[in-house]
Amino acid sequence: MRRVKKMARILKAKSVDGLLVSAVFNNGETRIVDFNKIFFDIGLNKNSLTGQLYNPEVFKKFKIRNNTLSWEKVQQEIPWGDSVRKVPFEIGADTIFQYSKPSPVQGNIKIGDLIKKERMTAKLTQSDLAKRSGTTPGYISRLENNKSDIEFDTLQKLVKHGLRKKLYVKIK
Repeated sequence: MRRVKKMARILKAKSVDGLLVSAVFNNGETRIVDFNKIFFDIGLNKNSLTGQLYNPEVFKKFKIRNNTLSWEKVQQEIPWGDSVRKVPFEIGADTIFQYSKPSPVQGNIKIGDLIKKERMTAKLTQSDLAKRSGTTPGYISRLENNKSDIEFDTLQKLVKHGLRKKLYVKIK
């Protein structure tokens, strides 16, 4: 069976600073996107119709449309049959993800890192932990590499049954 590769999509923009955007992607990552670099690499001319995007005031007026950034007031011309059509300027989410870098972690606890540390302390393999908790070794691997989200019920199973420890959650 052929696997379909999921394309990165933007779910939300957390902040905008000039032409830098902190965005949350559908894989759970928060990434920093430097649009100065994107614009330079795609050859966006400052004197063109879309060149106004270099202006931070114009740039920050994007909307998230079709899981990518879209500037409705900044038009670009595309060939349409025998004519030319004006459409909002957009850059594909895959390109945006490709040019992004992971956001530095600032005080965030990565659940996967904690699970891995506790698993290794208990001298368990990923397969051992998976069997004890009713998951798969692949899921444990993705979790430990912070490539997968975890539901609270699953976290409880991993800690209680897999690691044979107690889970405490505190909200301040």
